[in-house]
Amino acid sequence: MEPYYYRQMDKTAQAAYHAMKTGITALRPSFSVPKLDGPVLSDIFFKLRLDCPEIFYVTGFSYRYAHGAENVELVPEYLFDKKKVQEHQKALTARVEKLARPARALSPLEKERYIHNFICANVRYDKLKKPYSHEIIGPLGQGVGVCEGIAKSVKILCDALGLPCVIAISRENPDQGIKYRHAWNILTLPGGRRHLDATFDLSLSGDGIVRYDYFNLTDEQLFRDHQPLVYPAPACGGEDLRYYRENKLSLTRMEDVQKRCQMPLRKGRPFVFHWRGGYLTRQVLMDLTAMLEQEAAQKGKHAAVSFNWPQAVIQVRFVETLPQAEPRQEEANEGEQYPGE
Repeated sequence: MEPYYYRQMDKTAQAAYHAMKTGITALRPSFSVPKLDGPVLSDIFFKLRLDCPEIFYVTGFSYRYAHGAENVELVPEYLFDKKKVQEHQKALTARVEKLARPARALSPLEKERYIHNFICANVRYDKLKKPYSHEIIGPLGQGVGVCEGIAKSVKILCDALGLPCVIAISRENPDQGIKYRHAWNILTLPGGRRHLDATFDLSLSGDGIVRYDYFNLTDEQLFRDHQPLVYPAPACGGEDLRYYRENKLSLTRMEDVQKRCQMPLRKGRPFVFHWRGGYLTRQVLMDLTAMLEQEAAQKGKHAAVSFNWPQAVIQVRFVETLPQAEPRQEEANEGEQYPGE
């Protein structure tokens, strides 16, 4: 819906982008594009597939050229033969339409939450990193994916529901053990643009709990634990629209936490909240844990506490037997580093 990366290109790059899109969409075995250096063509090809997640059936290309020619002949590397591509296209078009139909009448924020919750409930991370996991055919067709495929799936569902959405890509950082790029989304919503990292929330969700730690974050909030961008992306700032703030689960006082934990404790449900009462220091965390354990003890339970430190989100499960006394630090991504390409 929003060809963001196309609009950032110069005229020559746009011509190559258009030629690639036309040739690949027609499933041509080869076609002509403006003569550019190989790395430049690869960059355009990558951005094309960020803008157009429906192009899920091409993973790369080779090219050949004649000396002095103004164009090169590009040869796409298709994942499937032509007939199989068309079968997958038909199935995925129907799948996207079926998923989008129940959400068409929702508000923009409700549509975003619908998409987010679909990913968290129906997709699992593909540790084998199959080629299709980088494309929409993984999450939408097979129920598995890595961050690139998940971000593309979010975008194609946003496109189907009329939500302006782009895919953001961050750099690798080997010095910090981050070997690969990471992908997520930026949505334009009432109130401004916001980051949505469905992959990070997926890695924190489970056992009937859907997490929203990376739902509608500003640049300042997101880049507490994300690397710098590979390509410039729309800025995200302004008022605080994150899920926990909007749903009155962003708490500033110990007594607020004590009060809000009572219903989950009584009903045996998990309690997840964002701490906004100053920096989440270890002492603050230990004080919160002690208070939650005291409240749980009155019901014959224990408070199993885990926390996402960069985003100051705390999860409490009220259990019969405490698995560990100390709060457990959560790692978004389950310790995996998801490749962007």
